[in-house]
Amino acid sequence: MFESLSEKLDGALQSLSGKGRITELNVAQSMREVRRALLDADVNYQVAKDFTERVREQALGDKVLKSVSPGEQLVKIIHDELVFLLGDSQQDIVFATNPPTVILVAGLQGSGKTTFCAKLALYLKKTGHSPMLAAADVYRPAAVDQLKVLASEIDVPVYSVEEDGVVVQDAVRVAKEALAAARKNARDVLIVDTAGRLHVDKEMMREVTDIKSAISPQEILFVVDSMTGQDAVHAALEFNAQLDFDGVVLTKLDGDARGGAALSIRSIVQKPIKFASTGEKLDALSAFHPDRMAQRILGMGDVVSLVEKAREQFDDKQAEKLKSKISSETFNLEDFMDQLGRLKKMGSMTELVGMIPGIGKHVGDMDIDDDSFLYIEAMIQSMTREEKRNPDLINGSRRRRIASGSGVEVRDVNQLLKQFRDMKRMMKTMTRLMGKGRAVNLASLMGRG
Repeated sequence: MFESLSEKLDGALQSLSGKGRITELNVAQSMREVRRALLDADVNYQVAKDFTERVREQALGDKVLKSVSPGEQLVKIIHDELVFLLGDSQQDIVFATNPPTVILVAGLQGSGKTTFCAKLALYLKKTGHSPMLAAADVYRPAAVDQLKVLASEIDVPVYSVEEDGVVVQDAVRVAKEALAAARKNARDVLIVDTAGRLHVDKEMMREVTDIKSAISPQEILFVVDSMTGQDAVHAALEFNAQLDFDGVVLTKLDGDARGGAALSIRSIVQKPIKFASTGEKLDALSAFHPDRMAQRILGMGDVVSLVEKAREQFDDKQAEKLKSKISSETFNLEDFMDQLGRLKKMGSMTELVGMIPGIGKHVGDMDIDDDSFLYIEAMIQSMTREEKRNPDLINGSRRRRIASGSGVEVRDVNQLLKQFRDMKRMMKTMTRLMGKGRAVNLASLMGRG
């Protein structure tokens, strides 16, 4: 979502690149452009003003003025100030000494609150916790059913209160009974989904504060729709005044919003951003790292996050098996399909490419279509087992059959087979050069022409 801001910041800093020295005049010009870029991204006016003033003061300091590369020094200053603006360091959930840890989730309707509850349950489950969900959003039609459907996908229990098939509209009762059930069933985390409204009102605030009093949560998280801009900041201020929440969750960071909420909310509310949601899938949730986000905004990439995503899908044993197949030239289209599936689980290609240093700020100019993988999968799935294991068997008539079965042209099948052969040669060369090193996953180099 920060592509536009990244481009404008890059343009603002270009005026200093290559200059022999920094002067008060060219710094002032650059800071005007930086402030304009921040305001265009819907960053709060005072936040943008304070940010550029801090950068200006540091840029005119002796360390920068005497630097051999003042332009690079200024980029470093802006990076460090962005990290500070976004929260300085990553903040974890605070877990209870005596389980269960109770996490109360609040926010406006439409912010992605219920989906976040399920995402958080999966996130915690992956790290060894045993979560339970409480369906305390008792007014919105089908809210309880929505939570149950999401929870069933990740095999996490949901506690709700229903009488004669009708949801009981008593959120405090649901929360209290859910906490008792979590203790009884040895669940070490209870995530409580609460009701939201389209806007802040007294009734909603009274209910959520009553829930807080009834269950004494260790953690209160406020969910913000990043696409609502400064309205999200205003809502956060009101919720914080009533709940004194512990952290913020940014949802829909994969959207095309300008990013002002993400850059403003921490400074104004003085609460850390703890999680970021970057997609619709339930595994599209990650801890928020201010330094990594600052790097991505400045087009520096985010290698650490990219490696972490890869490690979730590829372990040493799988890598060695892949390396062996490549070395023995037995790597086939079945193996490629497996690699492709693991790559897709890492996230959207736009997100992954944005993490590569030097490429991130150009993502907006690229035509990256995740659906292109669907054509590759369709073609491979239209092949017989023998054809997948030995692509050399695929002659003209087989290519026509595969094209017909997958809804593509014969030339697409030809291109897939050619790219697969080229990729095998490249992977073998890379593996030989690495010697005993870890096998390389190059499935991402495969694309539909």
